[in-house]
This record gives sequence, C-alpha cells and structure tokens, in this order.
Amino acid sequence: MSLKNSFKFSLIYTLILILQTLSISLASLPQDLFHLKIASKIRTDEQSLLSVSTDYGNLTTSIPDAVLYPSSPHDISSLIRFSYNSSNPFPIAPRGNGHSINGQASAPDGVVINMMSLGYGHSNRINVSIVNQYVDVGGEQLWIDLLHETLKYGLTPRSWTDYLHLTVGGTLSVGGISGQTSRYGPQISNVLELDVITGQGEMITCSKDQNSDLFLAVLGGMGQFGIITRARIILSPAPQKVHWIRLVYTDVLTFTRDQERLISAENSECSPLRLFNYVEGSFLVDWGLLGSWRSPEFFTDSDYDRMSQLVTEDGLGGVYYIEGAVYYTDEIAVQVNQELELLLGELSYVPDYAFIRNVSYVEFLDRVHDGELKLRELGEWEVPHPWLNLFVPKSRILDFDAGVIKGILSNRSAAGIILMYPMNRNKWDDRMSTMIPDEEIFYTFGLLRTASREKLQVMIDENDKILQFCNLAGIKYKQYLPHYATTKGWMKHFGKKWNNFLAMKAKYDPELILSPGSTILSSYI
Repeated sequence: MSLKNSFKFSLIYTLILILQTLSISLASLPQDLFHLKIASKIRTDEQSLLSVSTDYGNLTTSIPDAVLYPSSPHDISSLIRFSYNSSNPFPIAPRGNGHSINGQASAPDGVVINMMSLGYGHSNRINVSIVNQYVDVGGEQLWIDLLHETLKYGLTPRSWTDYLHLTVGGTLSVGGISGQTSRYGPQISNVLELDVITGQGEMITCSKDQNSDLFLAVLGGMGQFGIITRARIILSPAPQKVHWIRLVYTDVLTFTRDQERLISAENSECSPLRLFNYVEGSFLVDWGLLGSWRSPEFFTDSDYDRMSQLVTEDGLGGVYYIEGAVYYTDEIAVQVNQELELLLGELSYVPDYAFIRNVSYVEFLDRVHDGELKLRELGEWEVPHPWLNLFVPKSRILDFDAGVIKGILSNRSAAGIILMYPMNRNKWDDRMSTMIPDEEIFYTFGLLRTASREKLQVMIDENDKILQFCNLAGIKYKQYLPHYATTKGWMKHFGKKWNNFLAMKAKYDPELILSPGSTILSSYI
C-alpha cells in the first residue's frame, strides 16, 4: 500500500472515531460561556473542531469542545478571564498554523484559539519602524508575510527558521532556530518587546526592562505562561542576493571541524565579508527525499550521481555536507566573491565537491516552500512526522555520530532528513525558557522523517533508542521542541530551572489553563 493510500485509510478510520466523539454533549464547558459578547466567535460545529483536532505531526488526535475565532486580543483575554474565574476552569490553547508535532496546541475538553483569525481583515498587524529598525508584528502573522512586508522598507529580520510558513508567536514559543542562529542567535534572542495575555486573562506588555520575568519566561515557554499577541523584532538592512553553498564531506571529523571554524569566525579578526550568514550541516542518505523537500532544485541529477558514486567507492552509508549562505548586495559583489574564494580554499571538503548557486534573498529564505508544494501534490505532506530534535554538547558529538548515525540509523530502513550543525551558546539568553546544553558550542541534531503507517512505529522506536543511547552513554542532551510523557521527564529537562518554571506557572497561570497539550504538569499536581 502506498504512503498516500495507507495514511488515507488510517485518516478515515480516525475521522469515524472523531465523529462518534462529537456526538457527546458540550456539557464540560460552562453554558454561560455562550452568553458572552464573544459567543458569536465561538464555534462548536464538526468542521471547526476537526480542523484543530490534529497537527503537522499527525501523531495524536485531540478534540476540543469549541474553537474561538478572535478578531482582537481582547477576545482572547475575555475567553481566558472567563475560564479563570469559572468554578471549573477549562483548558485553552492557542493554535497558529498547526505545525506542532505532538499535540502541543491541543485543548481536550476545552477551547482552541484559532490565532490566524486575528489577522483576518486587519491590515495593521505588521508595522515597521524604519528609524528604529524594528517591526511590531501580530503573533498570528506568518514569517513569510513579515519578510515581504519588511523588504518593502529595505529591512529584514536577522534570524529565521528553515520553513517560513509558521506564525511569529508559534516559533517564539519554542525558540526559532536555523542556520542563522550561530551568528544572530535564535529568534527569541531577537525580540525587544512582547504583548502577552496571561492565564488570568491579563494583557501585559513586557520586555527585558518591563515585567522582565514574564518576558523571559514566555520566550521559549511553549505557551505555558501566556499567549503572544504582538512581538517587537529587531531588523537590519536587507541583502539582495545570496551565494548558496554546499560542501561535501566523507568523514565526520573534518565535517564538524569545518563547521565549528565557520561559526567561530565571528570571534576572530577575519573580514566580516568572509563570514557565513548561515551554516547548517546534514547527513545525506536518501537522495529522493532530500531532493523533493528541503531544496528540490539545488542538486542536479548529475550531482546526485556523483555523490552516489562517491558513497559507493568509499563504502560509505552516506555523505555529510555543509550548507552555507553568504548574503550580499550588488555594490559589494566583487569583494564578496573574492573573500568567498579565499575562505573556501581554507576548508577541507572533498575536492571538486563544492556546489554554489546564486539566488535572491527571498528565494533562499523560502526554499523549503517549493518542496512543501511538491509533497502536497503527491499527497505526502499531511502524513505522520515522527520528528526528533536534540541539542548535543560539542564534546560528545563524535560519540553521538558513532552511536546514532553510524549505529541506530545505519540500516536506513527509515531514512529521512538528518541535520547536524553547531551553535554558539553566547548567542542565547539562558534566562529564557528554552533549554540548551552547558557547553559553549553545541550541535542541533534534527531527525526529520515522513512515515507511512507501516513504518511509523519503526521510526518512533528508533527515536526512543536514540534517547536511550544518549542516557546510557551519559550524553547530556536537551530536546528542542520537547515532548515528555511524564512530569519526571520534564523535571529532568528543565533541571535547575524547574523551580522557576513552577513559580512562573503559579504567578501567570495558577489554574493551569494554558496549553495543556504539552502535559508538563499532568502528573505533578
């Protein structure tokens, strides 16, 4: 059975169960809720509930009792305040573009807020300050729309995710990382101010200087302390073009050494023009999948043939490659080209295996979207995605590579995108909620796979084996986009920040109303 047909059968079965569940009354929600001024914006019809019952991960199904379609932040505040003051508070979860993996945006027996509704019919949700070089943007706005709007003024945010069709509030709630993180920090390090609605329904403006405890808790806080309705984000002058570079390696030692050199260059005396604006590393094992998703038109068929031959000749299970980007404008193009040639000459990739494309800034940043459109056309976008994302200390990355890439994943029975690239700890603010390793350099490991129902359990089991390997080997990783089944797991994740997490939860969401899908306190209270 094909991936598309297998998933379609499973989806039909799931929908039958959902429709049976929808026949149950909505008695769990206070009926007074439907007498509020926002009642006309609360929907309980099957279509609305089904639209928020799962997410991009397609690993869980959770049906709320209602969906709020707010037209202003005040609507969200009214809903939360009502729940908070109710004798039986009900859960509430914001949902952006639905790209969580494990049901984090779900609210069983509660209300899901369709955050995208905030932008419907409103043209003032993205406001650029040219003089101060920042943008005020609604939490419901997509990063791709923010990009296009800021470019009208010759400005751009500095830090991105690989996929831009995500909401601002969504990525700021987890961290927001990509190849730019090593130079500019994660997206949460590029925020000046937030408007947040807390678990009591209070609307609070916060920054590092005003209500700083809320500001620091909300950034990377997985929606546990408040809902982001506005963010003020740093801008910088926008480049016009990008040298998009891929360098192939056959051994992990050289691959990691060159990546660390590239992300450490900013701390050296080298010319700013010789700095990569973006650095990511990957392990390439499945030519077809990579070619159809993350950058469908980068490598030619001839390039794939050459890399396949390289793998065969050297008896490898795949190849590593560094993906880099150098931004520039026409005015400095000649100098940038000269500096790039010098820099590439200092790196140790396989000779004649440097691939360079010259593209526009927008084309580079939105590169994953073309792959999305192709997968949607094939019916392979809305299928299970059992992703695993880890931060691994630099000191253990070779051990991790040996045990995971050359060990657990060596059979290639369930291959996919494998990312492995370093970040600088000094670009993060450790007071924020996202957890990172203690070392000055740590690696992002992203196992980004698409599953048929037949292979789904195989991939989930492999993810578990990776975590077990790390635990047994004493590798002190941290999960990015974390998911734990027990509060004990969350306590280990937060470590020394656990008590602060509890204090912030008690202060800003004492009734445990917000974002219950993460199940952080499900077995603690």
